Amino acid sequence: MPDRPTDPRTGRPLGLLRRRVRTPRQKLLASLVTVAVVLGLGGYGVARLTTPEDRSCAPGVERPEGSSECVGVSGDGHAFGIPELQEIAGLIGAENATLKDGEYATVAVLLPLTSTDSGMRVKVLHEVQGAYAYQYRANHESNSETPKIRLVLANTGKGNAHWRATVDRLIGMTGAPDRLRAVSGVATSSTEVRESVAALTGAGIAVVGTTITADDIANGPGPGHNRYPGLARVSPTNSDEAKALANFGRVDAARALLVQDTRSGDHYTDTLKAAFAASLKGAPYEPQLFTSPTDPTDEGTTANTFRQITHLICDTRAETVFFAGRHTQLRQFINALGARGCVDRPFTILTGDEGSYLGADEKLDRGALKARLTVRYAALAHPDAWKPAPGRPVPATGGSVVAYGTFVSDVARASKQPVALADGQAIVAYDAMATAVHAIRQATPQGSRFPELADVVTQWPQVKGSLRVEGASGWICLDNYGNPYNKAVPIVELAPDGSQRFVQLAWPENRPPTTACLPPKRG
Repeated sequence: MPDRPTDPRTGRPLGLLRRRVRTPRQKLLASLVTVAVVLGLGGYGVARLTTPEDRSCAPGVERPEGSSECVGVSGDGHAFGIPELQEIAGLIGAENATLKDGEYATVAVLLPLTSTDSGMRVKVLHEVQGAYAYQYRANHESNSETPKIRLVLANTGKGNAHWRATVDRLIGMTGAPDRLRAVSGVATSSTEVRESVAALTGAGIAVVGTTITADDIANGPGPGHNRYPGLARVSPTNSDEAKALANFGRVDAARALLVQDTRSGDHYTDTLKAAFAASLKGAPYEPQLFTSPTDPTDEGTTANTFRQITHLICDTRAETVFFAGRHTQLRQFINALGARGCVDRPFTILTGDEGSYLGADEKLDRGALKARLTVRYAALAHPDAWKPAPGRPVPATGGSVVAYGTFVSDVARASKQPVALADGQAIVAYDAMATAVHAIRQATPQGSRFPELADVVTQWPQVKGSLRVEGASGWICLDNYGNPYNKAVPIVELAPDGSQRFVQLAWPENRPPTTACLPPKRG
């Protein structure tokens, strides 16, 4: 056998495997390292399993268990993951950063900021813009009145599903340094909103509703009707909306019918259909019924029902249809009625303020509005309501050109782009903030920096007469129960191009209030 080549450095044959012989000391060290690694990884795993997951989004905001939404309260510029809110949240955060500890009271805007419904997202943006517009006025253009106002955004989540956690956080903010003194927003007449209002007012916090219109989320005379002590609203009730519509339209009940949602628990729909039914006493036709999904922003199968209802409407002598339902179903009904068989007959649909969503609804069939179909709704506010126009003079009472012009100047600060005003949401939110600030400052004793919590909720009975709020949407004169008296109701028509055309102002009492604007005694 020939000799194997050897390594010239070591003299060992090449190709042979080297054997490393470890000393006992080396073996011990290797074992200790292995054990340490295993224990370290195990400890890391145990820590991962036992340490609570960090679900925070920002100070005061976190993702609830099982949800990806950021829910809670923030005034530091946090936008809750909603790109559309980034600019306005930043403006609020910047304004709040200028305030010094001890010189401000806090007002929260409570809304479903992370709603996935496109109509609600638009509404939320406009309401926050309107609220900020008045916060800026209160802090910079009110003759240095005190206290200054800190504004925070409070998110209740999609469908207000997480209202409880957010409301609990607000209740915990009534002491220093926040000194929460009022909550605005609370903008939908739903069960969750009703429970939110009950919890907040039960904790002694003043609440100013922007677009809640349900009659049963309100206070009134008689035993058991002061369920929400400290609640005020700047929008008329559904009953007042229905009265204003009836006064405007002078509808012949013999040629009218009601289409209504049978889903109960929706306070907007429940009270609207009751108000419409009261206006249609003596009508020859029973209501046409549909049932919306549990979440009325879902499409569901109601479009099929409306296709059938349009056939039945064609069988009647009706000319006017009162619609008691939410905006998704309203859009479906309009689309169906636009494709009706009796297209040669004209129809007018009258509905509540949910009609304001239709201007931005991309699923609305604009062609339906050209098929001899007129859609009119009782709006909460409209940018043309207090603008003089040829043949349409502005009423001498009930509102003013000057108050609306002030709002226009203020809201221009809320966005680099012009703020959309046609749906009225920014206008109403501005007025709600104005009402909240009015109560806070009226309740502040001479020489004090801010009011006591209990003193703010007692202010509503005095918001009337010369102490009324000169709102951009009209005068806000509250009765003893916090409800606006004879508030201006703009009647708005949905034009074929999707624009929301102002028709005229209507009044629950059939005429504007007197100069005194003092609600009459009611039983």
